[in-house]
Order: sequence, then C-alpha cells, then structure tokens
Amino acid sequence: MREAFERYQVVVYLVAIVVGLVVGARSPATADLLGALIWPLLGVLLYATFTQVPLIRLRYGLANARFLAPAVLGNFAAIPLIVWGLVQWLPDEPGLRLGVMLVLLLPCTDWFLSFTHLGGGDTSTAIAFTPLSLLLQLALLPLYLWLFLGQATLAGVAQRELLLAFGGLIVVPLLLAFATERWAKDVVSRQRCVEALGWLPVPLLALVLCAVAAGQLETLSTAPGILLRLLPLYAAFLALAAGLAWLMSRAFDLPVAQGRVLAFSFGSRNSFVVLPLALALPAGFDIAVVVVVFQSLVELVGMLVFLHVVPRWLFPGSTST
Repeated sequence: MREAFERYQVVVYLVAIVVGLVVGARSPATADLLGALIWPLLGVLLYATFTQVPLIRLRYGLANARFLAPAVLGNFAAIPLIVWGLVQWLPDEPGLRLGVMLVLLLPCTDWFLSFTHLGGGDTSTAIAFTPLSLLLQLALLPLYLWLFLGQATLAGVAQRELLLAFGGLIVVPLLLAFATERWAKDVVSRQRCVEALGWLPVPLLALVLCAVAAGQLETLSTAPGILLRLLPLYAAFLALAAGLAWLMSRAFDLPVAQGRVLAFSFGSRNSFVVLPLALALPAGFDIAVVVVVFQSLVELVGMLVFLHVVPRWLFPGSTST
C-alpha cells in the first residue's frame, strides 16, 4: 500500500497545490494561518524524512568503492557542471537562477529510494549511499553557490533568516533523526516506530505544498511565462542525467542494478530539503520558492517516465537484487 501511495504521490501534490490556490484566492485569513504552519510542518517533514536515511550506517556507504566513485563524481562534479550550463539559458534574474541552482544541485535522499526499488535498482546500494550523499550535499552547497553566483549575490542572500532556516530546519532535524536511529538500533519495537515515520513525508509534503500555494498566489499569478521557460530546462536536465548515468555506468563497468541506481540518483533532486532555504530568502527572491516547487512536480512526472525508460531501455536485463 505504501508503494502505491508513493507511486501516485504526484497526484496528491497536484491536488494539494490546487486546494492551496483556491484557499489563497477565497480565504486570505486561512491562507495566513496555513502560512504560519509552514515552518513547523517543514521541521517535522524533514525529521521524518531523515529518519528514513540510514545515518548510523555511513561506513557501509563507503565500502562499495566501485559504485561510490561514479555516484560521487556524477552527483557532485558532473551534475553541477550540467546545472551551470543550463542556467546560462535563463534570464539574468538572481531569484530565478538561485532557485534553479538550489533545487538542481542536491541529489535526492528520500523518494529516490522508492523509485530505485520500483525501477528494479539495487536498493541496498542506494540505501547505503544516502547518508554520504546527504552529508556531502549539505557541505558543498555553499561552495557551489559561491562558484556559480559569485560573492556579491551570496552576500545579498546570506541573511540571518537564511542561516536560521539552515540550522533550525535542516541541521536540527538531521541531528534528531540521527539520535532517533541510535535510539532504535537493535530494538525491534523502536525500529517499528521509525518505520512508521516513513508514512509521514508524502502527506506532510502535501500540506506544505498546499500552504505554500496559498501564500504564493500573487507570485504564481505572474509566473506562467517563467514556468513555461523552466519546463524544457527541467526536462533537459532529466534527459542529461539519464545519459550521464548510462555513460558512467559503462565507464565504471557497473552491474545493471547499480546502473539503475545511478539513473534515479542523478535524475532526482532534494527539492523539499532546499525549500526552507528558498522560503527564507529575502524580498526580491520570491520566485525561487515557485521554481523549487515546480521542479518537484516536473521531477515526479519524470520519475514515472524513468520507471519505464530505465529498466527497459537504458539498463535492460535481469538483476539479482
């Protein structure tokens, strides 16, 4: 049942956004109430998501060097170069470019696992890689933004609210999730509690998207042209990510199942982990929130396409996983 819930989550999110837009248009007071709930909802969402990342098993992710090399090089060297190239086609608007970079630079650590499983990938390898992926992306994001946007732009967005969002809504939930995993280690009843938290991300993210849509109605009303311009960019990113996975899998002679892991890892991005950062940006960068949310919807549709393309055409054949 949970697999079906996750497979069709794009429908849940679309409904949530439509409901949010209706609420924002018809009941501004309710929209304000939903806006006040965004931060606590995001905190719980990220905590529940991080508990599903095996943080206490980081050393297992370092053991498979054959997979680790293309996964790290692809996600943290090749993909950033692809993102930089794609961003050059966008207007020189800081909020727009920053939003695209935030959402495309960081590999996913949550539904990436679900789609890897559904697509016949090596799920155990994917799970082992997620803690390292999460820690690397949090450490490297400031470096990427400094390299691609420049010191002047970063100085304009490095406000107190942004630092608080990073610490309070990313670092704190991450530490709490690590403590929870330590608490549940080797105790079956506690592990069941952690597994139960895995049901929360989809409904919580739906609530967050509803609240964001309700509060961003004015920005969305001016965004259709921008979204139409972003759609081919996001589609191009997915196509390039799939091609990169195929090339690196061949270069490193990976088994079919691990090649599929690369494809889903390169193609999926950590949209709602960067959403708190987009929401905390100062005035003038409001479009970044819309950019991040729109990417997550395009990506989910893209992942449904990946479920057919990756195992049938990109990495065909039987697997032993």
